[in-house]
Amino acid sequence: MVIAEELAKKQREISISEFFVKNRHLLGFDNPRKALLTTVKEAVDNSLDACEESKILPELYIEINSITDERYNIIIEDNGPGIVKNQIPKIFAKLLYGSKFHTMKQSRGQQGIGISAAAMYGQLTTGKSTKITSKIGSKSKANYYELHLDTRTNEPEIVKEEVVEWAKTQGTRVELEIEAKYQKGKQSVDDYLRQVAIANPYATIIYKTPEKKKIVYERATDELPKQAKEIKPHPYGIELGMLIKMLKSTKGRTLQAFFSKDFTRVSAKIAKIICDKAGVDIKKKPFDVSREEADRIFKSIKETKIMAPPTNCLSPIGEESIIKGLKKEIKADFYGAVTRSPSVYRGNPFQIEAGIAYGGEIPSEDTITLIRFANRVPLLYQQSACSATKGVINTNWRNYGLSQSRGALPSGPVYLFVHIVSVWVPFTSESKEAIAHYPEIIKQIKLALQDVGRKLGGYIRKNIRAKEQREKANLFEAYIPELASSLAKLSNEKKEKIEKNLKIKLKKDLPILIRNGQEE
Repeated sequence: MVIAEELAKKQREISISEFFVKNRHLLGFDNPRKALLTTVKEAVDNSLDACEESKILPELYIEINSITDERYNIIIEDNGPGIVKNQIPKIFAKLLYGSKFHTMKQSRGQQGIGISAAAMYGQLTTGKSTKITSKIGSKSKANYYELHLDTRTNEPEIVKEEVVEWAKTQGTRVELEIEAKYQKGKQSVDDYLRQVAIANPYATIIYKTPEKKKIVYERATDELPKQAKEIKPHPYGIELGMLIKMLKSTKGRTLQAFFSKDFTRVSAKIAKIICDKAGVDIKKKPFDVSREEADRIFKSIKETKIMAPPTNCLSPIGEESIIKGLKKEIKADFYGAVTRSPSVYRGNPFQIEAGIAYGGEIPSEDTITLIRFANRVPLLYQQSACSATKGVINTNWRNYGLSQSRGALPSGPVYLFVHIVSVWVPFTSESKEAIAHYPEIIKQIKLALQDVGRKLGGYIRKNIRAKEQREKANLFEAYIPELASSLAKLSNEKKEKIEKNLKIKLKKDLPILIRNGQEE
């Protein structure tokens, strides 16, 4: 009894902030190098989302300054709509606060953790406040905040607050100081921003590196992606517990009203079929539905044919823009892209897009370069755990002119682009680095890759193999004098005559060789 009482005294509630302080690797802050990338990524995602939702062509400025070898100052500034004053502290210094978690439409952020987690990491590693300047219009002054996050209560602490003059018409500027490490190459901030420029060709990005080098990614198009529309949940995408919760909180007075108002694609006729199969009166009040009745309704939903959810909640990049993005940043001989028709997993609409760049200045490394995206956000880590990688490996690239070992990525001078757009991307972890292995998703990835693979195969057959035949013919022509000399000795014919006949024969057969090279 005494032991139980002592143990009881130690029990207390754990704040979400305290949990993530101890488990920051879950959010992408595994090490100093990755922490730098994650911090930039979260701020850039927010800026791009805000600009797109306001139909503003994004102009982003990113600056990273080295304070010491282990500490960096990061500035991200955009030309978006700005943030209303009373929302600033909660957005930047409160975990799980945002507008997208309950919204069924495509967006970069989903959980309301990202930028506040970066602020929390900076506070944890340097003790410095996050500095925010935001302005909502030309007639307004800017609001400036310095914020801390109280990890015990998950509430913002305002260190400083004032109204300031800011030359920008509108936008938001975020400044953080964090413990980090800057390195070039793959999985770096440099690599990430280049991939952002490819997947977001309508954005201008100005990047000042820690080495004071200025890199400008100019926009390749003035056309913003179409606006994604919010939809209601689809019955196939919910679980029993969620259904029970929805029944208790709905504003619908009957089950018929509940189904038609709280779900998409459920007509009065479909609602009646569901309720009849479950043996529940369609006029019954949702709040009065018992646990057993809810279970029967849930099973009935699975047995009822319901139209797939609408897809206007998605906003794919599009084939033309994918090619523009690839051409802008990758010098190649051939480009191709495809956007698949929408599909569904667990009631959630999604689309797969694929793009390819071949030859040119792309180095002929052992394996291709695979770049993965989810809702236009680059995925730089956990490539081997991602369904995009599995889809690439499961595709037979030998059919399209590339060499490939069993169970491996293909080889060749190729950049391969794979993109999933969805109202809810099924990531394998909170750090959003890899896409889960849903069979429906892997199938669509493979179909998209086969589509671009056929385009690549056609190009290789038409151009590369014909070129190889020409090179072989040229090599043979170079040896004609030597061959003619040898044949002349054996046949006692004049060397000049043999050489002339060999050249005529080669000239006659060359078009056939090239044509065969194109048709193989």
